[in-house]
Amino acid sequence: MEKRIRELQEKSGVLETTREEQAQINKAGNKFSENFYLSLSSQKAYKKHDPETIKEILNETLSEEGVGIDEILNFVESKVLPQGLNPASGNHFGYIPGGGLFSSAVGDYIAAVTNRYAGVFFASPGAVAMENRLIKWMSDMIGYPKGAGGYLASGGSMANLTAVHAAREEAGLKASDISNAVVYMSDQTHHCVDRALKICGLSECQKRHIPLDEKFRMKANELEKTIKKDKANGLIPWLIVASVGTTDMGAIDPLEEIGNIAHRQGIWYHVDAAYGGFFLLIREGKEKLKGISTADSVVLDPHKGLFLPYGSGALVVKNVDHLIKAHHFEANYMQDTTAERTLYSPADVSPELSKHFRALRLWFPLKLHGISAFRSALQEKLLLTRYAWNKLQQLEDIEVSPEPELTTFTFRWKPTLKSQNFDQINRKLHYSILEEGEIFLSTTQIKGKFWFRLTVLSVRTHLEEIDRFMTALHRNMEKVESEI
Repeated sequence: MEKRIRELQEKSGVLETTREEQAQINKAGNKFSENFYLSLSSQKAYKKHDPETIKEILNETLSEEGVGIDEILNFVESKVLPQGLNPASGNHFGYIPGGGLFSSAVGDYIAAVTNRYAGVFFASPGAVAMENRLIKWMSDMIGYPKGAGGYLASGGSMANLTAVHAAREEAGLKASDISNAVVYMSDQTHHCVDRALKICGLSECQKRHIPLDEKFRMKANELEKTIKKDKANGLIPWLIVASVGTTDMGAIDPLEEIGNIAHRQGIWYHVDAAYGGFFLLIREGKEKLKGISTADSVVLDPHKGLFLPYGSGALVVKNVDHLIKAHHFEANYMQDTTAERTLYSPADVSPELSKHFRALRLWFPLKLHGISAFRSALQEKLLLTRYAWNKLQQLEDIEVSPEPELTTFTFRWKPTLKSQNFDQINRKLHYSILEEGEIFLSTTQIKGKFWFRLTVLSVRTHLEEIDRFMTALHRNMEKVESEI
């Protein structure tokens, strides 16, 4: 047996790379990343997938013996990366871009190399303390008092799910209550909230979509009227969801008014600020987000407003005890973890037990660049959005939505060909833009009509990219018009 063990140890020894092998892999990886960043300006923002290439990836052989690092990286570069969206591009104006900061990637690399288990304090006190520190920083930014807390999630969907679960537990909802329980939101609320309700077994709750004003913000007076009516009818109002930066329009609901209503009515108040929350770092954002501190829970996404790679979300609650009550469990095999605990652990306040050292990807760039650099970037994106909005508003054949509150707005092309179906012609324009791939725009439906969405939140989007967008838009409009 001992002989066999040593044979297996020798054969599996390739998994523990030598210093020379690590240097070779690092050299190749660094060259790959350098070439990627250097070529970003010439890369397409979107490329339609090639079915043959997808088939090649699906059928790619995972052989018994390994292959060289150059072959591996060449496959990733030539087959995997060129297709679909390129969110690292400054010409990516669709959805809410993920920035992909290099410094954050380095933080993630160090986290993966050191492989700290960041789920419980006992396992990695430093990693848990760092996550607690970052949550405290966000809590202070929101304006929460002592006793607030939260955790770093994989994104807004998981953070919203965690908040919905905590709200349900705090409301004390039983299975028999669900059909009479009521959630208040708008038709602009992100669909991940509906998904969270479904995952939490709350899909049979009654949902009230509160009417919106002319800027697509929830009408607070209609909200309170609806709540009072539901209470009078014996229903159980238990959750209000407001938005800071709706996906379609970038609208901000009246946070303070809604907060006062939630307080008067005794309802959990949740704010989905995944997109817009980090605009609290600048003066204009603080003014627009006044009243966010009245919320019981807030979701923020560092992979949006702080330009981090995807997989970076956060949930912050006013009273961390609500999260602990909703998520904490004990198990015999976890008894060592309670031997020494001076901070709450991410595993105590979230669905996650296995936990990557996620804090380092946020802490590293904040420390390296300083917060003022992020403030400047956010202010720049606001101004770039207004610059683009003004440019489009000046065009006679472009219809634009109201002046944006953040960095998203919608527009549609209405050429003077009156016999044309505008939805159809805008779809043709979108197809033309996608085929070209120099810029990327996403689309949406508003009141049954087809609209383009322009979002400016890539760290690499500057004046040059906005001007490139305008040029590409004009070029494709001319092309489509010539084909009609």
